[in-house]
Amino acid sequence: MKKQKLDLKTIKAKLPELWQLLRRYRVLIFIVILFSIYSILVYRINVLNNQTPSQDDITAKLKTSQSPKIDQSVVDKIKQLQDNSVDVQSLFNQARNNPFQE
Repeated sequence: MKKQKLDLKTIKAKLPELWQLLRRYRVLIFIVILFSIYSILVYRINVLNNQTPSQDDITAKLKTSQSPKIDQSVVDKIKQLQDNSVDVQSLFNQARNNPFQE
């Protein structure tokens, strides 16, 4: 085999041949590029989906979230109203028996 010297003139002479080759297979090249991008996206989504948070991340989120606090005076007032009204008492009993019914 004879080695060719790579210089600007030989590269310029080969460019039209390369361009014709690329034009001939442009649909195939496009499909291969599209499939490659799709494969990379599916792989990345799969990696991120299977990732579990570390214990440090969990504890940091638990520290920032606050549990709801109910004021004791509000609880006392609701109990007082429940004891005074028969309609409210039956409403509370119904809600206790079936909490998902409207």
